[in-house]
Amino acid sequence: MRSKFAATSMLIAALSVSPQAFSAVPTYNIEQAVALAQTQNPDIAIARKKVIGARGGLIEARSGFLPSLTSTGLYDKRQQQSQSQLRQEDYNATLRLEQNLYTGGQVTSQRSIAQLNIEKQNYELQETASHVAMDVRIAFNDLLLNRAKVRVRQDSVRVLDEELKSQQQSFNAGIVGKLNVQRAEVALANEQPELFNAETQLKDSYLRLGDLFGLEARPGTGAAPFEVSGELQYQPNHPDLNDCLARADANRAVIKTRQKDIAIEDQQYILDRSAMRPHVRAFSGYELYSERDPAVGPEFNYGYVVGINATWDIFDGFATKGRMQATRARREAAVQTLAAARRAAASEVRSAFFDLQQADRVLETETNNVQAADQALDIAKSNFAAGLGTQLDILQAASDVTRTRTTRLSAIYLHNAALARLAHACGSSAEALDFGSKIRDAKNEKRNAAQAADVARPPNKLGQR
Repeated sequence: MRSKFAATSMLIAALSVSPQAFSAVPTYNIEQAVALAQTQNPDIAIARKKVIGARGGLIEARSGFLPSLTSTGLYDKRQQQSQSQLRQEDYNATLRLEQNLYTGGQVTSQRSIAQLNIEKQNYELQETASHVAMDVRIAFNDLLLNRAKVRVRQDSVRVLDEELKSQQQSFNAGIVGKLNVQRAEVALANEQPELFNAETQLKDSYLRLGDLFGLEARPGTGAAPFEVSGELQYQPNHPDLNDCLARADANRAVIKTRQKDIAIEDQQYILDRSAMRPHVRAFSGYELYSERDPAVGPEFNYGYVVGINATWDIFDGFATKGRMQATRARREAAVQTLAAARRAAASEVRSAFFDLQQADRVLETETNNVQAADQALDIAKSNFAAGLGTQLDILQAASDVTRTRTTRLSAIYLHNAALARLAHACGSSAEALDFGSKIRDAKNEKRNAAQAADVARPPNKLGQR
Protein backbone atom coordinates (compact mmCIF):
# COMPACT_ATOMS: atom_id res chain seq x y z
CA MET A 1 0.00 0.00 0.00
CA ARG A 2 2.82 2.38 0.84
CA SER A 3 4.49 1.72 -2.53
CA LYS A 4 1.21 2.32 -4.35
CA PHE A 5 0.65 5.56 -2.43
CA ALA A 6 4.19 6.74 -3.25
CA ALA A 7 3.72 5.96 -6.94
CA THR A 8 0.40 7.83 -6.96
CA SER A 9 1.98 10.84 -5.26
CA MET A 10 4.78 10.93 -7.81
CA LEU A 11 2.26 10.79 -10.69
CA ILE A 12 0.23 13.65 -9.20
CA ALA A 13 3.41 15.70 -8.72
CA ALA A 14 4.43 15.08 -12.34
CA LEU A 15 1.01 16.14 -13.62
CA SER A 16 1.05 19.26 -11.48
CA VAL A 17 4.24 20.58 -13.11
CA SER A 18 3.55 23.84 -14.93
CA PRO A 19 3.35 23.71 -18.77
CA GLN A 20 6.20 26.19 -18.95
CA ALA A 21 8.54 23.48 -17.69
CA PHE A 22 7.80 21.41 -20.78
CA SER A 23 7.82 24.34 -23.19
CA ALA A 24 11.24 25.72 -22.24
CA VAL A 25 12.91 27.13 -25.32
CA PRO A 26 16.46 26.02 -26.23
CA THR A 27 19.35 28.41 -25.67
CA TYR A 28 22.26 28.75 -28.12
CA ASN A 29 25.60 30.48 -28.05
CA ILE A 30 27.04 31.87 -31.26
CA GLU A 31 28.87 28.68 -32.27
CA GLN A 32 25.80 26.55 -31.56
CA ALA A 33 23.74 29.01 -33.59
CA VAL A 34 26.06 28.62 -36.57
CA ALA A 35 25.95 24.82 -36.25
CA LEU A 36 22.13 24.86 -36.07
CA ALA A 37 21.90 27.02 -39.19
CA GLN A 38 24.27 24.68 -41.04
CA THR A 39 21.84 21.85 -40.25
CA GLN A 40 18.45 23.49 -40.77
CA ASN A 41 18.90 26.51 -43.02
CA PRO A 42 16.70 26.06 -46.13
CA ASP A 43 19.27 27.56 -48.53
CA ILE A 44 21.89 25.06 -47.38
CA ALA A 45 19.37 22.23 -47.65
CA ILE A 46 18.61 23.24 -51.26
CA ALA A 47 22.33 23.36 -52.07
CA ARG A 48 22.78 19.86 -50.65
CA LYS A 49 19.98 18.55 -52.86
CA LYS A 50 21.70 20.04 -55.88
CA VAL A 51 24.85 18.11 -54.98
CA ILE A 52 22.82 14.89 -54.83
CA GLY A 53 21.29 15.73 -58.22
CA ALA A 54 24.73 16.28 -59.71
CA ARG A 55 25.83 12.86 -58.45
CA GLY A 56 22.87 11.34 -60.25
CA GLY A 57 24.07 13.04 -63.42
CA LEU A 58 27.44 11.33 -63.03
CA ILE A 59 25.78 7.92 -62.78
CA GLU A 60 23.87 8.67 -65.97
CA ALA A 61 26.96 9.86 -67.86
CA ARG A 62 29.05 6.92 -66.68
CA SER A 63 26.54 4.48 -68.16
CA GLY A 64 28.03 5.13 -71.62
CA PHE A 65 31.05 3.02 -70.66
CA LEU A 66 28.89 0.05 -69.64
CA PRO A 67 27.04 -2.36 -71.97
CA SER A 68 23.31 -1.97 -72.37
CA LEU A 69 20.83 -4.83 -72.57
CA THR A 70 17.60 -4.20 -74.46
CA SER A 71 14.67 -6.32 -75.62
CA THR A 72 12.25 -5.58 -78.44
CA GLY A 73 9.17 -7.32 -79.74
CA LEU A 74 6.71 -7.01 -82.65
CA TYR A 75 3.53 -8.72 -83.73
CA ASP A 76 1.19 -7.69 -86.56
CA LYS A 77 -1.41 -9.30 -88.75
CA ARG A 78 -2.04 -8.02 -92.25
CA GLN A 79 -5.21 -8.11 -94.28
CA GLN A 80 -5.34 -10.89 -96.87
CA GLN A 81 -4.47 -9.62 -100.31
CA SER A 82 -5.33 -11.23 -103.60
CA GLN A 83 -2.62 -13.03 -105.54
CA SER A 84 -0.30 -13.13 -102.41
CA GLN A 85 1.20 -16.26 -100.89
CA LEU A 86 2.74 -14.43 -97.87
CA ARG A 87 1.68 -15.36 -94.41
CA GLN A 88 -0.64 -12.92 -92.69
CA GLU A 89 1.17 -12.92 -89.30
CA ASP A 90 4.53 -11.29 -88.71
CA TYR A 91 6.30 -11.37 -85.31
CA ASN A 92 9.77 -11.13 -83.80
CA ALA A 93 11.42 -10.81 -80.39
CA THR A 94 15.02 -9.81 -79.77
CA LEU A 95 17.30 -9.65 -76.73
CA ARG A 96 20.39 -7.57 -77.58
CA LEU A 97 23.55 -6.62 -75.69
CA GLU A 98 25.28 -3.49 -77.04
CA GLN A 99 28.61 -1.85 -76.19
CA ASN A 100 30.09 1.43 -77.40
CA LEU A 101 33.41 0.96 -79.19
CA TYR A 102 34.05 4.52 -80.36
CA THR A 103 31.95 7.66 -79.81
CA GLY A 104 34.34 10.42 -80.87
CA GLY A 105 34.84 11.53 -77.26
CA GLN A 106 31.12 11.86 -76.47
CA VAL A 107 30.94 9.53 -73.47
CA THR A 108 34.26 10.71 -72.03
CA SER A 109 33.26 14.35 -72.20
CA GLN A 110 29.82 13.62 -70.72
CA ARG A 111 31.44 11.90 -67.74
CA SER A 112 33.90 14.80 -67.31
CA ILE A 113 31.06 17.34 -67.41
CA ALA A 114 29.12 15.36 -64.79
CA GLN A 115 32.17 15.18 -62.52
CA LEU A 116 32.79 18.90 -62.92
CA ASN A 117 29.15 19.59 -62.10
CA ILE A 118 29.54 17.70 -58.82
CA GLU A 119 32.60 19.76 -57.92
CA LYS A 120 30.78 22.94 -58.93
CA GLN A 121 27.75 22.13 -56.77
CA ASN A 122 30.04 21.31 -53.83
CA TYR A 123 31.63 24.74 -54.18
CA GLU A 124 28.17 26.29 -54.41
CA LEU A 125 27.31 24.48 -51.17
CA GLN A 126 30.47 25.82 -49.52
CA GLU A 127 29.68 29.35 -50.64
CA THR A 128 26.11 29.11 -49.39
CA ALA A 129 27.21 27.65 -46.04
CA SER A 130 29.83 30.38 -45.64
CA HIS A 131 27.32 33.10 -46.46
CA VAL A 132 24.78 31.66 -44.01
CA ALA A 133 27.44 31.44 -41.28
CA MET A 134 28.30 35.11 -41.89
CA ASP A 135 24.61 36.10 -41.74
CA VAL A 136 24.12 34.13 -38.51
CA ARG A 137 27.12 35.75 -36.82
CA ILE A 138 25.97 39.21 -37.86
CA ALA A 139 22.37 38.54 -36.80
CA PHE A 140 23.53 37.03 -33.51
CA ASN A 141 25.64 40.10 -32.69
CA ASP A 142 22.75 42.31 -33.76
CA LEU A 143 20.48 40.49 -31.31
CA LEU A 144 23.01 40.90 -28.50
CA LEU A 145 23.35 44.59 -29.36
CA ASN A 146 19.60 45.21 -29.30
CA ARG A 147 19.20 43.23 -26.09
CA ALA A 148 21.91 45.34 -24.46
CA LYS A 149 20.23 48.50 -25.76
CA VAL A 150 16.94 47.40 -24.20
CA ARG A 151 18.65 47.01 -20.83
CA VAL A 152 20.30 50.41 -21.21
CA ARG A 153 17.01 52.09 -22.04
CA GLN A 154 15.16 50.28 -19.26
CA ASP A 155 17.72 51.45 -16.73
CA SER A 156 17.63 54.97 -18.13
CA VAL A 157 13.82 55.08 -17.93
CA ARG A 158 13.95 53.79 -14.37
CA VAL A 159 16.52 56.40 -13.31
CA LEU A 160 14.61 59.23 -14.99
CA ASP A 161 11.35 58.05 -13.40
CA GLU A 162 13.00 58.10 -9.98
CA GLU A 163 14.34 61.56 -10.75
CA LEU A 164 10.85 62.76 -11.66
CA LYS A 165 9.46 61.42 -8.38
CA SER A 166 12.31 63.09 -6.49
CA GLN A 167 11.67 66.44 -8.17
CA GLN A 168 7.94 66.18 -7.47
CA GLN A 169 8.67 65.57 -3.80
CA SER A 170 11.07 68.52 -3.75
CA PHE A 171 8.46 70.69 -5.47
CA ASN A 172 5.80 69.69 -2.95
CA ALA A 173 8.23 70.61 -0.19
CA GLY A 174 8.88 73.99 -1.82
CA ILE A 175 12.58 73.30 -2.46
CA VAL A 176 12.50 73.54 -6.29
CA GLY A 177 10.25 75.19 -8.81
CA LYS A 178 7.76 73.76 -11.28
CA LEU A 179 10.38 74.03 -14.06
CA ASN A 180 12.47 71.24 -12.55
CA VAL A 181 9.47 68.92 -12.51
CA GLN A 182 8.61 69.71 -16.13
CA ARG A 183 12.18 69.13 -17.23
CA ALA A 184 12.19 65.75 -15.53
CA GLU A 185 8.89 64.90 -17.21
CA VAL A 186 10.23 65.89 -20.62
CA ALA A 187 13.43 63.86 -20.11
CA LEU A 188 11.40 60.78 -19.16
CA ALA A 189 8.99 61.24 -22.07
CA ASN A 190 11.90 61.54 -24.50
CA GLU A 191 13.52 58.35 -23.22
CA GLN A 192 10.42 56.13 -23.34
CA PRO A 193 10.13 56.06 -27.18
CA GLU A 194 13.78 55.01 -27.31
CA LEU A 195 12.90 52.04 -25.09
CA PHE A 196 9.96 51.12 -27.31
CA ASN A 197 12.16 51.32 -30.40
CA ALA A 198 14.85 49.15 -28.79
CA GLU A 199 12.25 46.50 -27.85
CA THR A 200 10.91 46.42 -31.42
CA GLN A 201 14.40 46.07 -32.86
CA LEU A 202 15.05 43.19 -30.47
CA LYS A 203 11.94 41.38 -31.73
CA ASP A 204 13.06 41.93 -35.33
CA SER A 205 16.47 40.47 -34.45
CA TYR A 206 14.83 37.29 -33.17
CA LEU A 207 12.83 37.04 -36.40
CA ARG A 208 15.91 37.43 -38.61
CA LEU A 209 17.89 34.85 -36.66
CA GLY A 210 14.92 32.47 -36.63
CA ASP A 211 14.65 32.71 -40.42
CA LEU A 212 18.32 31.75 -40.71
CA PHE A 213 17.67 28.79 -38.40
CA GLY A 214 14.73 27.70 -40.54
CA LEU A 215 12.40 27.99 -37.54
CA GLU A 216 8.86 29.29 -37.38
CA ALA A 217 7.40 31.39 -34.59
CA ARG A 218 5.08 29.59 -32.24
CA PRO A 219 1.44 30.04 -33.26
CA GLY A 220 -0.56 32.32 -31.04
CA THR A 221 2.45 33.89 -29.35
CA GLY A 222 5.02 36.52 -30.19
CA ALA A 223 7.78 34.80 -28.23
CA ALA A 224 10.78 33.47 -30.12
CA PRO A 225 11.16 29.66 -30.26
CA PHE A 226 14.74 29.96 -28.98
CA GLU A 227 17.00 32.06 -26.78
CA VAL A 228 20.62 33.15 -27.06
CA SER A 229 23.34 33.29 -24.45
CA GLY A 230 26.31 35.57 -23.99
CA GLU A 231 26.94 39.29 -24.17
CA LEU A 232 28.26 41.54 -26.89
CA GLN A 233 32.01 40.96 -27.00
CA TYR A 234 34.84 42.79 -28.70
CA GLN A 235 37.07 40.50 -30.76
CA PRO A 236 40.35 42.32 -31.46
CA ASN A 237 41.81 41.45 -34.83
CA HIS A 238 44.29 43.39 -36.98
CA PRO A 239 44.47 41.55 -40.34
CA ASP A 240 46.70 42.41 -43.25
CA LEU A 241 44.90 43.53 -46.42
CA ASN A 242 47.28 41.83 -48.86
CA ASP A 243 47.03 38.58 -46.92
CA CYS A 244 43.23 38.81 -47.03
CA LEU A 245 43.23 39.42 -50.78
CA ALA A 246 45.51 36.42 -51.35
CA ARG A 247 43.31 34.20 -49.18
CA ALA A 248 40.18 35.29 -51.03
CA ASP A 249 41.70 34.54 -54.44
CA ALA A 250 42.88 31.10 -53.29
CA ASN A 251 40.03 29.98 -51.04
CA ARG A 252 36.83 31.69 -52.12
CA ALA A 253 34.34 29.07 -53.31
CA VAL A 254 32.59 31.41 -55.75
CA ILE A 255 35.86 31.85 -57.68
CA LYS A 256 36.37 28.08 -57.84
CA THR A 257 32.79 27.74 -59.08
CA ARG A 258 33.46 30.10 -61.96
CA GLN A 259 36.64 28.16 -62.79
CA LYS A 260 34.57 24.98 -63.02
CA ASP A 261 32.23 26.75 -65.43
CA ILE A 262 35.15 27.30 -67.81
CA ALA A 263 36.22 23.66 -67.53
CA ILE A 264 32.64 22.52 -68.20
CA GLU A 265 32.48 24.58 -71.40
CA ASP A 266 35.78 23.07 -72.54
CA GLN A 267 34.34 19.59 -72.16
CA GLN A 268 31.08 20.69 -73.77
CA TYR A 269 33.08 21.75 -76.85
CA ILE A 270 34.51 18.22 -77.09
CA LEU A 271 31.00 16.82 -76.73
CA ASP A 272 29.68 19.04 -79.52
CA ARG A 273 32.59 18.12 -81.79
CA SER A 274 31.94 14.39 -81.29
CA ALA A 275 28.83 14.71 -83.49
CA MET A 276 31.18 15.18 -86.49
CA ARG A 277 32.92 11.85 -85.87
CA PRO A 278 31.75 8.26 -86.43
CA HIS A 279 30.09 6.28 -83.66
CA VAL A 280 30.68 2.51 -83.56
CA ARG A 281 28.75 0.00 -81.44
CA ALA A 282 29.09 -3.76 -81.20
CA PHE A 283 26.05 -5.90 -80.44
CA SER A 284 25.20 -9.50 -79.74
CA GLY A 285 21.93 -11.19 -78.86
CA TYR A 286 19.29 -13.78 -79.48
CA GLU A 287 16.34 -13.38 -81.85
CA LEU A 288 13.00 -15.13 -82.48
CA TYR A 289 11.27 -14.21 -85.73
CA SER A 290 8.74 -15.34 -88.29
CA GLU A 291 9.23 -15.85 -92.01
CA ARG A 292 6.31 -14.53 -94.06
CA ASP A 293 7.27 -16.21 -97.31
CA PRO A 294 6.49 -19.96 -97.18
CA ALA A 295 8.85 -20.56 -100.11
CA VAL A 296 11.84 -19.37 -98.07
CA GLY A 297 11.44 -21.57 -95.04
CA PRO A 298 9.38 -22.41 -92.00
CA GLU A 299 7.37 -19.73 -90.24
CA PHE A 300 9.10 -19.99 -86.85
CA ASN A 301 12.85 -19.20 -86.72
CA TYR A 302 15.38 -18.39 -84.00
CA GLY A 303 19.11 -17.94 -83.46
CA TYR A 304 22.00 -15.83 -82.21
CA VAL A 305 22.96 -12.51 -83.82
CA VAL A 306 26.23 -10.59 -83.62
CA GLY A 307 27.46 -7.55 -85.47
CA ILE A 308 28.76 -3.98 -85.51
CA ASN A 309 26.68 -0.86 -86.01
CA ALA A 310 28.41 2.34 -87.24
CA THR A 311 26.93 5.77 -87.94
CA TRP A 312 28.56 8.92 -89.26
CA ASP A 313 26.72 12.17 -89.91
CA ILE A 314 28.34 13.50 -93.05
CA PHE A 315 26.27 16.71 -93.16
CA ASP A 316 23.78 17.91 -90.56
CA GLY A 317 22.93 21.32 -91.95
CA PHE A 318 25.64 23.08 -89.87
CA ALA A 319 23.85 22.14 -86.62
CA THR A 320 27.08 20.94 -85.01
CA LYS A 321 28.92 24.05 -86.17
CA GLY A 322 26.27 26.22 -84.54
CA ARG A 323 26.50 24.32 -81.26
CA MET A 324 30.28 24.64 -81.21
CA GLN A 325 30.06 28.37 -81.88
CA ALA A 326 27.58 28.78 -79.00
CA THR A 327 29.86 26.80 -76.69
CA ARG A 328 32.86 28.96 -77.57
CA ALA A 329 30.80 32.07 -76.78
CA ARG A 330 29.70 30.62 -73.44
CA ARG A 331 33.31 29.82 -72.57
CA GLU A 332 34.39 33.38 -73.32
CA ALA A 333 31.53 34.62 -71.16
CA ALA A 334 32.61 32.23 -68.39
CA VAL A 335 36.13 33.70 -68.53
CA GLN A 336 34.68 37.18 -68.14
CA THR A 337 32.49 35.96 -65.29
CA LEU A 338 35.54 34.55 -63.52
CA ALA A 339 37.33 37.89 -63.82
CA ALA A 340 34.25 39.67 -62.47
CA ALA A 341 34.04 37.20 -59.57
CA ARG A 342 37.67 37.87 -58.67
CA ARG A 343 37.05 41.61 -58.70
CA ALA A 344 33.87 41.23 -56.64
CA ALA A 345 35.65 39.07 -54.06
CA ALA A 346 38.50 41.58 -53.81
CA SER A 347 35.96 44.40 -53.40
CA GLU A 348 34.21 42.47 -50.61
CA VAL A 349 37.54 41.99 -48.85
CA ARG A 350 38.46 45.67 -49.14
CA SER A 351 35.00 46.83 -48.03
CA ALA A 352 34.98 44.56 -44.97
CA PHE A 353 38.58 45.50 -44.19
CA PHE A 354 37.81 49.23 -44.33
CA ASP A 355 34.68 48.74 -42.19
CA LEU A 356 36.79 46.86 -39.66
CA GLN A 357 39.29 49.72 -39.51
CA GLN A 358 36.50 52.25 -39.18
CA ALA A 359 34.87 50.28 -36.36
CA ASP A 360 38.20 50.14 -34.51
CA ARG A 361 38.63 53.91 -34.80
CA VAL A 362 35.06 54.56 -33.68
CA LEU A 363 35.46 52.15 -30.77
CA GLU A 364 38.67 53.84 -29.64
CA THR A 365 37.07 57.27 -29.93
CA GLU A 366 33.89 56.26 -28.11
CA THR A 367 35.88 54.61 -25.33
CA ASN A 368 37.54 57.95 -24.66
CA ASN A 369 34.22 59.71 -25.17
CA VAL A 370 32.55 57.58 -22.49
CA GLN A 371 35.24 58.67 -20.05
CA ALA A 372 34.75 62.31 -21.05
CA ALA A 373 30.96 61.97 -20.63
CA ASP A 374 31.44 60.50 -17.15
CA GLN A 375 33.69 63.41 -16.19
CA ALA A 376 31.18 65.90 -17.61
CA LEU A 377 28.45 64.35 -15.48
CA ASP A 378 30.64 64.66 -12.39
CA ILE A 379 31.33 68.32 -13.18
CA ALA A 380 27.65 69.03 -13.80
CA LYS A 381 26.69 67.49 -10.46
CA SER A 382 29.44 69.38 -8.65
CA ASN A 383 28.37 72.69 -10.23
CA PHE A 384 24.75 72.02 -9.31
CA ALA A 385 25.70 71.25 -5.73
CA ALA A 386 27.71 74.49 -5.57
CA GLY A 387 24.88 76.52 -7.08
CA LEU A 388 26.80 77.13 -10.32
CA GLY A 389 24.71 74.86 -12.56
CA THR A 390 21.17 73.81 -13.26
CA GLN A 391 19.26 70.59 -13.27
CA LEU A 392 19.16 70.79 -17.07
CA ASP A 393 22.95 70.45 -17.14
CA ILE A 394 22.75 67.24 -15.13
CA LEU A 395 19.98 65.78 -17.29
CA GLN A 396 21.90 66.58 -20.46
CA ALA A 397 25.11 65.11 -19.09
CA ALA A 398 23.33 61.93 -18.00
CA SER A 399 21.77 61.62 -21.46
CA ASP A 400 25.22 62.02 -23.01
CA VAL A 401 26.56 59.19 -20.86
CA THR A 402 23.82 56.83 -22.00
CA ARG A 403 24.18 57.86 -25.64
CA THR A 404 27.97 57.54 -25.76
CA ARG A 405 27.96 54.13 -24.13
CA THR A 406 25.22 52.95 -26.48
CA THR A 407 27.26 54.23 -29.40
CA ARG A 408 30.24 52.27 -28.12
CA LEU A 409 28.09 49.14 -28.05
CA SER A 410 27.15 49.84 -31.67
CA ALA A 411 30.82 50.21 -32.55
CA ILE A 412 31.55 46.77 -31.05
CA TYR A 413 28.73 45.32 -33.13
CA LEU A 414 30.05 46.98 -36.29
CA HIS A 415 33.51 45.58 -35.55
CA ASN A 416 32.21 42.02 -35.10
CA ALA A 417 29.98 42.28 -38.18
CA ALA A 418 32.88 43.54 -40.29
CA LEU A 419 35.06 40.70 -39.00
CA ALA A 420 32.39 38.16 -39.98
CA ARG A 421 32.11 39.72 -43.44
CA LEU A 422 35.89 39.70 -43.84
CA ALA A 423 36.10 36.02 -42.87
CA HIS A 424 33.43 35.18 -45.45
CA ALA A 425 35.12 37.30 -48.12
CA CYS A 426 38.41 35.47 -47.46
CA GLY A 427 36.73 32.07 -47.66
CA SER A 428 37.82 31.24 -44.13
CA SER A 429 36.72 31.52 -40.52
CA ALA A 430 37.78 34.38 -38.28
CA GLU A 431 39.74 31.95 -36.11
CA ALA A 432 41.52 30.41 -39.10
CA LEU A 433 42.70 33.71 -40.55
CA ASP A 434 45.78 33.49 -38.26
CA PHE A 435 47.40 36.85 -38.81
CA GLY A 436 50.14 35.97 -36.36
CA SER A 437 51.65 38.27 -33.82
CA LYS A 438 49.50 41.24 -34.82
CA ILE A 439 46.46 39.64 -33.19
CA ARG A 440 48.39 38.74 -30.05
CA ASP A 441 49.83 42.25 -29.80
CA ALA A 442 46.37 43.72 -30.26
CA LYS A 443 44.98 41.48 -27.53
CA ASN A 444 47.70 42.54 -25.13
CA GLU A 445 47.32 46.24 -25.95
CA LYS A 446 43.53 46.25 -25.69
CA ARG A 447 42.99 43.68 -22.98
CA ASN A 448 41.21 46.21 -20.80
CA ALA A 449 39.01 47.32 -23.69
CA ALA A 450 37.94 43.80 -24.64
CA GLN A 451 35.41 43.19 -21.89
CA ALA A 452 33.11 40.20 -22.10
CA ALA A 453 30.05 42.28 -21.20
CA ASP A 454 30.04 45.93 -22.12
CA VAL A 455 26.53 46.97 -21.11
CA ALA A 456 26.27 50.74 -20.81
CA ARG A 457 24.35 51.45 -17.65
CA PRO A 458 23.58 54.95 -16.38
CA PRO A 459 24.20 55.79 -12.73
CA ASN A 460 21.68 54.44 -10.25
CA LYS A 461 20.65 57.97 -9.39
CA LEU A 462 21.38 61.24 -11.04
CA GLY A 463 22.57 62.61 -7.74
CA GLN A 464 25.37 60.07 -7.37
CA ARG A 465 27.79 57.96 -9.46
